[in-house]
Amino acid sequence: MVRQFDVVIERDEEGLYVASVPQLPGCHTDAASLDELMVEIREAIELCLEVEGQEPSNLEFVGIQRVTIAA
Repeated sequence: MVRQFDVVIERDEEGLYVASVPQLPGCHTDAASLDELMVEIREAIELCLEVEGQEPSNLEFVGIQRVTIAA
């Protein structure tokens, strides 16, 4: 069975790329390059599905918005 997952990619203050999967809460990883990150997040998704027996949420990716507030 082939499944598709949306991956949110951010960069932290140290320059590492951080990936998370909204459909699988707690499924995330980081890496120094985007290529490495893609390998790592695939492994993380497989582990989340296999080890925890976690079923993906039925979330549909719509988009990302940036909101600015005065703090």
